[in-house]
Amino acid sequence: MDRKFVNPAPLGLSGFALTTWLLSMVNAGWFGGVDVPMVLACAFAFGGTAQFAAGLMEAPSGNTFGFVAFCGYGAFWWSFALFVLFFAKDVQGPFVGWYLLLWGVFTTFMWIGTWKKNKALMLIFLALTPTFYLLAAGALTGIGGLTVLGGYLGLVTAALAFYLAAAEIINESWGRVVLPV
Repeated sequence: MDRKFVNPAPLGLSGFALTTWLLSMVNAGWFGGVDVPMVLACAFAFGGTAQFAAGLMEAPSGNTFGFVAFCGYGAFWWSFALFVLFFAKDVQGPFVGWYLLLWGVFTTFMWIGTWKKNKALMLIFLALTPTFYLLAAGALTGIGGLTVLGGYLGLVTAALAFYLAAAEIINESWGRVVLPV
C-alpha cells in the first residue's frame, strides 16, 4: 500500500512568513515596542513550534535542506522570543548584533544551498541574507536606519515566503502549476 506523506513546507514557510512579517513591521518602524508581545506569541507558536515541527516532518523524506532550514529558523524564533522576554535587559547591544550576524552567516550558506532548488526558495534566502546583515549592522553600530532598512527587506522576505507557501498549497490542490516557483 503506497502512502503519500504530507508536504510540510507550506506550514514551515507560512510560520516563517507570518512571524517575519510581524517582526519586520516593528523593525521598519511601523509599530513600537508595545506591539512586541504579539510578535513573541507568534514567534513561540507559529514561527517557532510549527516551523520546527515542519522541519522534523522533512526528515523522513530525506530532505536535509528542509530539515535544517525549518528546524534552524524555528529555533531562531524560540531563541528570539526567549531572549526578548527573559534576557534582553542583561545583554549589551553589540552582542545582539553578533547574534544577528551569526544568523546571517547561517543564512548565507543556506542561501548557497538553494542554488540547486527552485527560484522562489532562492529568492527568499537572497532577501533574508542581507536582512540579517542589515539588522546586525544596525545593532552593532546603533544606526537605526540600518534596522529600518532591514525591516523593509524583511517584509520583502516574508512576502516571498508567503508566495512560495501559497504556490505549494495551490499547485498541489489543483494538480498543476498555477503559481510558478
